[in-house]
Amino acid sequence: MPFEFIAQHLQARKEDALLRQRQLVEESNGRFIRIAGKQYLNFASNDYLGFADELVTVSELPLGSHSSALVNGYNKPQQALEQRLCELLGYESAMLFNSGFSANSSVLKALFHDKAVAQSAAIFQDKLNHASLIDGGLHSQAAMVRFNHNDLKHLESRLQKSKAKHKLIVSEGVFSMDGDKAPVAQLCELAHNYNAWLMIDDAHGFGVLGKHGLGSCEVHKPDLLIITFGKALASSGACLLASKSVIDYMLQFNRDYIYSTAMSPVMASSTRVQLEKILAADNKRMQLFKNIAYFKTLAKAKNLALMDSDTAIQPLVLGDAAQTVDVANKLKQCGIWLTAIRPPTVPFNTSRLRVTLSSAHQLDDINTLVDTLVECL
Repeated sequence: MPFEFIAQHLQARKEDALLRQRQLVEESNGRFIRIAGKQYLNFASNDYLGFADELVTVSELPLGSHSSALVNGYNKPQQALEQRLCELLGYESAMLFNSGFSANSSVLKALFHDKAVAQSAAIFQDKLNHASLIDGGLHSQAAMVRFNHNDLKHLESRLQKSKAKHKLIVSEGVFSMDGDKAPVAQLCELAHNYNAWLMIDDAHGFGVLGKHGLGSCEVHKPDLLIITFGKALASSGACLLASKSVIDYMLQFNRDYIYSTAMSPVMASSTRVQLEKILAADNKRMQLFKNIAYFKTLAKAKNLALMDSDTAIQPLVLGDAAQTVDVANKLKQCGIWLTAIRPPTVPFNTSRLRVTLSSAHQLDDINTLVDTLVECL
């Protein structure tokens, strides 16, 4: 029977406790989420500073950009957002994408689209990089080399052995499933020493880390920086920041950008408003890190084996996928919304509860979370 594999694969996913399903969210903010008429404490959101609670009002603008940016879809709100990001982060040029996944994967594909160039090119990726980065590397024409997570010695040995002329090191600023940070300063140094470029995806660092909330790369600048707007900025879309020549190159060869309808003027303008809020959010960042420290202290006192993270992402690895789903369901019954992260998002036998904290959480919320975790485990 044609396409019988669909039912077979779905059944296999279900038997392995890996079947994914969407949940219809009726209402959510930094603290709470409402699903199927029930309110939960929300510890599964990337809204680290609680900005999703706040309505953004912009002047009357067209909803649509009407076409791709290279036809007639590039407008003043987009340009203003790009220019402000360049000013803040110290780059010559920038270009907007409708999603972080599109930005990450398409930049790698476009950079090494030429087979002649790719024959002497290599992409060096951290083994825990996001799926969008891995997909981009796999679909580029360059060789892809993986190095052990945050292992600078392993990366250096790979760089030493490589005969590639064009070397690109790729990492996340904050790793989305482990919550630990990349050693950006040392990565910049290695890139310099081996005549390589560095690309950082700072989806989970921007808005949270750095003296002014400008992320993992506030001090040390990679050659290519990806900022996504759907986390601390509580918006949508992404931006590539780089030299003018790199952006000009992307305008010629990045198929995702060339053939996609450009970002909505309303979205670009709203994100620009959110960006200014980020710069003035020192108190929210301070509260977030107080919440992180409080959660870690309570968890340690209750012998909860957290991973080594000091960011808002605090994973609790249980290993078995079915057990992890079972605990997540028990938590939901107790009014805690917490996501079970399973393969292939994380390696096999490392299924986990991914706790994400927000500045919007109150100390009583965190007390409830830890007590409930102990009870359900």
